Amino acid sequence: MLSIIICSYNRASYITGALDSLYESTDYLTNFEVVFVDNNSTDNSLQIANDWRTTHPLGNFIISSETKQGASFARNTGAKLATGQWLCFMDDDAVAFPDFVQNILKHIHNFPERVGFGGRIIPKYIPAEPAWMSYYVSSMVGHFHYSETYTPFKNGKYPLESNMIVRKDVYDQVGGFNEALPGVVGTVRIGGEGKALFYSIMELGHTIYYDPSIVVHHIVETKKLTPTYLYNVASGMGRGEKTRTLAIGSFSYFKKVIEYLCKLAAAIVLGLGYTIKGKPAQFWPIVKFRIDTLKGLIGL
Repeated sequence: MLSIIICSYNRASYITGALDSLYESTDYLTNFEVVFVDNNSTDNSLQIANDWRTTHPLGNFIISSETKQGASFARNTGAKLATGQWLCFMDDDAVAFPDFVQNILKHIHNFPERVGFGGRIIPKYIPAEPAWMSYYVSSMVGHFHYSETYTPFKNGKYPLESNMIVRKDVYDQVGGFNEALPGVVGTVRIGGEGKALFYSIMELGHTIYYDPSIVVHHIVETKKLTPTYLYNVASGMGRGEKTRTLAIGSFSYFKKVIEYLCKLAAAIVLGLGYTIKGKPAQFWPIVKFRIDTLKGLIGL
């Protein structure tokens, strides 16, 4: 069986969209379960999830909670509750495409020897994509498309948290999500938990694959496009890399600092390129993204 784990923190307005998108896979309801974990929300997210389950009695939907704040804690709790041989992690503000479950099951059937894969994430901007958005900034709002064709991830690339699938025995082997990278705790974000998970799996010698047929929408409302929100996301990436690389050693951390400085220089060049092409509004967000990740990395 496939277990789809959705963890939620104060996302009351998104929950039904995520759950509905999976419930509507009617032909496949007996082939998967959904484990919904409320992560200590202060809004009525848990109540909404329970009410939704009452009005949607078919299928295997488990509603639970984890009071320790942080997505890694909630995802690990969901994995412990899961009964499937495969774990799929999908965010609470994601909406699965109609063939999402079908294509995951097809992938598992066609490639039973694989241990991990991920799919495409398409932002759904509400009300519309801002003029300053570019490919190089869109990853902060979940945009992810690695390849037009089915292919292994290379050069350190990996699936993103809103659309990642891993075999449970391998997930357990590496200890699940690193809880030193919890995600959002209060107002502070320490990200990179998905990266750390797949890096641990790849260190065992496994290859992770990208399947573009497995698709979700990621809802991006105006409140996710504020300077404060984007700073928290970008600096959280840097904080996560600081934690991850220092756990390896000081040399690994030093290399990451140099890498981020190089990426900042590249961002300036890219931003100037957009300006020359008549899109000056896209210059500063690209550079600011790299400045903020560097701040998180060096602790500013």
